[in-house]
Amino acid sequence: MNEFAQLAYPDLEEVLADERRTVLVLPLGATEPHGPHAPLETDTLISLGICERAAERLVDDPEVRALVLPSLPYGVTRYGAAFPGGISIGEATLRALVLEIASSLAGQGFERIVLVNSHFEPEQVRTLREAVAELGASARLLDLTRRRNAERLTEEFRSGSCHAGRYETSLVLADRPGLVRQERMAALESKMIDMPAAIAAGQTDFMAMGMDRAYCGAPAEATGEEGERTFEILAEMLVELVREVAAC
Repeated sequence: MNEFAQLAYPDLEEVLADERRTVLVLPLGATEPHGPHAPLETDTLISLGICERAAERLVDDPEVRALVLPSLPYGVTRYGAAFPGGISIGEATLRALVLEIASSLAGQGFERIVLVNSHFEPEQVRTLREAVAELGASARLLDLTRRRNAERLTEEFRSGSCHAGRYETSLVLADRPGLVRQERMAALESKMIDMPAAIAAGQTDFMAMGMDRAYCGAPAEATGEEGERTFEILAEMLVELVREVAAC
C-alpha cells in the first residue's frame, strides 16, 4: 500500500523501523477552469497520477520506497478569474501549508519529501521553489518548467501552449476518462498561445491571452494512449528525484 493516509499508525511505525529509506511525495495542483471539457481538478489529478505511478515502480525496490501523501488541491491561481470555478490561495498560504506539512512529518521521522506540482502559474512555481530551498537538502520539487525536464515531454508542452490542451487532456483521459466531456473536447479548435511569452509581456489572465474558453493547445487531438506514455516519462522523472533525495 503506497498511500500514506490509508495506513494505520502501526504500519507507519514499521515503515520508520524499516532499513529502506522512505521518501514522501506530495501531489500539488489547483482547482481552476480547464476549458469547457476538462475538470477543475485537472492539475491535481495529473500530480497524483505521477506520484502513484512512481510509488508503484518502487514497491519492490530493496533500498527506497515512496509513500503518496494526500493531495493539496488548492494553489495560487488567478489567471482564470473570468470563469467560474477557480479557488485561489495566496503565496503566503501555500508556502505556510507546504512548510508546516513538511515540518509536521519531519518531527515524526519522515524527513525526506518531494513536491510534485502540475500547476504552472509563475507565482505558484516560485513559491514552491522558495519553500523547497527553505526545507533544505531533504526536499526537492519536481519542477516541469525547468528546461531539462520540459525537453523530455511532448511538443505541445514545450511550446507553452498546453493549458487544458492535448498534453493535459491526454493525461486526464489516461487516468479518469469519465471526467472529460469528450463531445465538447472533439469540437474545440486548436488555439496555439505561447503562455510564457504572454506572461512575460504582462498578460496575467486567460482572457487577455486570447483564451476565451479557458484553454490553449489542441485538446481535440488528446488520447489516453498519449497520456499513458507521458505519465511513464513523468513517473520516471519522479523516481529519479526520489532516489536523489533518498541518498541524502
